[in-house]
Parts: sequence; C-alpha cells; structure tokens
Amino acid sequence: MTETQRKIGFLACLVTIVLAVLDMQIVSAATVPIVRDLDPEHGIARIPWLISAFSLASAAMLPLYGRLCDVLGPRHVFLGALGTFLAGSALCGAAPSIGWLIASRALQGIGAGGLMSVTMVVIAHLGGPGEKKNKGAGTGGIVAGGGMAVGPWLGGFLADHASWRWAFYINLPLGIAALVAAAYALRLPRHTTSRAIDFPGAALAAAFSTTLLLVTEWGGRQYAWASPQVLGLALVSAASLALCLRRQFTTAEPILPPALFRVPELRLGFAIQALVGIAMTGAMYYVLVYLQLVRGIASSSAGLFLIPMAVGMTVVGVAAGRLSDRGWSERTFTISGSAVTAAAFLLLAATGTHTSLWQLRAALLLVGLGFGQLLGQLIQLVQQTAPRPQLGVATTAIRFFQTLGGALGASLFGTLLNRLYDGPGDVGALAALRGPARTEGLTAYVSALDTVFLCLAGVMTLSLLLALRLPRTRPVPAEGSRETVAA
Repeated sequence: MTETQRKIGFLACLVTIVLAVLDMQIVSAATVPIVRDLDPEHGIARIPWLISAFSLASAAMLPLYGRLCDVLGPRHVFLGALGTFLAGSALCGAAPSIGWLIASRALQGIGAGGLMSVTMVVIAHLGGPGEKKNKGAGTGGIVAGGGMAVGPWLGGFLADHASWRWAFYINLPLGIAALVAAAYALRLPRHTTSRAIDFPGAALAAAFSTTLLLVTEWGGRQYAWASPQVLGLALVSAASLALCLRRQFTTAEPILPPALFRVPELRLGFAIQALVGIAMTGAMYYVLVYLQLVRGIASSSAGLFLIPMAVGMTVVGVAAGRLSDRGWSERTFTISGSAVTAAAFLLLAATGTHTSLWQLRAALLLVGLGFGQLLGQLIQLVQQTAPRPQLGVATTAIRFFQTLGGALGASLFGTLLNRLYDGPGDVGALAALRGPARTEGLTAYVSALDTVFLCLAGVMTLSLLLALRLPRTRPVPAEGSRETVAA
C-alpha cells in the first residue's frame, strides 16, 4: 500500500469505530419515540428485544469473524461486516413495525460484531515503516471516547428535533463513504493457512454466548432466577459451552485455538479484558441511574455527565504515543490503568444523596483515564504477542471476553444491588415513592450502590494483580506461514 492508501484506510477504520460506538449509545435515547410511532399499545413490552437483539447478534458473530479474518483476509471480512451493518441500518430506518425493527436490528448487530473487532485487525496491518506502535490504539481511544459522549446526546437530539429514523439513517452517508474508501485503499496481507472454517464450533460458541446473555438479560427481571425459563437457558448455556470446549480440543482448525491460552500475555489479557467489561458496564449504567433516580436529572442531561469520562479516554489517547516513547510498555499501561480505575471506583463508593456533582465528574474523569489506558493497550498487547496466522482470532477473542464480562457484570451487580437494598418496597418501586418513604428509599438505594462500587473497585484490584503477572519481556510472535497480499 502507498502512504496515501494507508491514510485513507486508517480514516475509514476510524469512521467505522465512530459508527460502532454511536450505535451502541444512540438508540437507547430514542426508544420512547419509536414505541409511540410504531406500537403505542404494546411496544413498551418489546423494547428489551430492540436493545438485546443488537448485542446478542453482535456477540454471537465475534468468534466466527476472527477465523474468517485469518482465512479470507481482514479486507474482505471488513467490507462484508460494514456492508451488513449498513443494510441493517437502512432496514431499521425504514421499519414499518416493531417486529421488522427488531429483526433489522439483529442484522445490524451481525455487521456491528465486526466493526470494532475486525477494524482493529485492519489497523494492526496499516502501520507504516517507523510509525509509532501506539498510533492505532491512541487514536481509537480518542474516537471511542468522543463517540461515547456524543451518542446519548445525539440520539436524544434526533428524537426530539427530527425523527428517530435518523438514528439509523445517519449511519448511511458515513458508512458508504468508509466502504468506498476501504474498497479502494486496503491491500492487506493474508496468511496461507488452511482455509477450513469450523462452522459447528462457531455455532456452539454462538449458542453459548447467546443463551448466557439471555440469562443475564432475563434473570431477576423478566423472570425469576429459579424460573424454568432462566434455568433452562442456563442449562443450555452450560451444555453448549461444554460441547464447544470439547470441539476446540478435538477439531483440526478450532474457532478459538486452545494454544492461544498457553501464551501468558494472551491468557492474562483475555481475563483482564473480561474484568474491564464488568467494570465499564457498572461505571456507565449505575452512574446514569444514580443521576436520574436520586438526583432527578433528565436522561438527556445525565448523558452529558459521561463527557469527563470521554475526556479522560481522549487525554490518554493523545498521551499514549509520548508515554510509549518514554518507556511505557503495554504492561505499564495495564498496571497503571487498573490502579487508576480502582481508585475511581473507591471515589464513587463515597457517593451520597447530596454529593457534589463535581466530585462525581472528577470520579468519571478518573474512570476515563483508567479505561483509556486499558482498552487500546490490551488490544495492542494481544496483537503483538499472537501468532501472525491467528491475529484475527486473537483480536476478536478479546472483544468477545469483554462482551461476556459486561453481560455477567450487569447481571451479578444488578442482583447484588437488589439484595442489598433494604428500603421500603423494592428498587423497581423507588420512582413511585413520595414523601418520607422516598427519602428513606433513596438513602437505602445509595447505600447499596456504594457497596456495588466497592465491589467494582475490587474487580479492578483483581485486574491490577493479574496485570502485575504479565511478563516484562515479550516473545516474538511466530509467523507460522508466509503471507501473500490479498487483492
């Protein structure tokens, strides 16, 4: 690739990261207008499927995307994922009913499963001679941080001043431009490994992740934990996991090679990324609920409190290259990021019913500084230690573990919060309380929430302990096979 093609390809990757981050945030702010327009009588009951269809489809596709990258080359998979995402976006925007919208949202999720993961594989191949190794991770942090802050606000703005359909249509002009640019510019290496793809293994991995996510979505909310629905899904999830693991150890071309877990950097990197997924879900979800429920801040205004978090991620993205020049390794970033994030959750654990909102903003700034050091650098660590023929599998695996961690974290800490709450009624009835009962309920809720934040600080302390076990020196990745340039 020429230097111009590299720059064009890199810009196209950044655009796809923007689309992926925005689409995870933007739709939640438009759910009420969607229901009012498409199904005012029964639409509220189907809103959870509108949200979960995207995440379920995205998570289910991640293991397969990694293997496809290694077999077909990242260029073809990148273009296919982006095209699928855009087709789903167009169908979502044109949806005449909630059922249509949910199905189209699932199609969009299938494409989105590759936007963040496969995009990072492409970026790993785009570094030119002498280019700073942290450029991709650093710039990706800036873009992701900005998208995280803008997403909820943009969704609310479009719903209030235009139409909820533009929350989907807005993807099309940017996405088509990125698709054309990538098709023109990208010329990426493809390893001449076996072209076999373990579709049964991919199906078992998808069955495991889908049923596990459904257990975390439904358990304790739509159905009791001991209900036949949740227990049945948990049984299917456990069985599919067992069959998937057996398949990985017996097939010639596993979808997630067990050999990857013999590399300390990969094994520890996957575990740390899962812990980061748990902590990220807690930081964003519980802070927003606190602002709306306890402090009475509107949802659109509450989303603006994520700006300090985005600023922290952006600062790290800007500084990553310079810190790397001064000797900071991925290990150093991971240790520092885990420590800073643990400290941020300790600060959040001191939150009360009348805590200064500036203290909350300071804690979220620390959260952003911590996560900014972890997200891009963990991907960098995995990509630099994975065998070259398995770069795609390793990169998508780290995203897969983050997704599963986030789902488990939301479920476990949601259950913990409900158990710890000892106020009048239950947590779900807090918004309807009035007078002294409401004051008592909010005090009990904040006390339980502080314990949740303490537990999240413990999660990041565990991340710190794992980071300290990362080797100080790193082996050179095995090539495994020669490379050929894909057309």
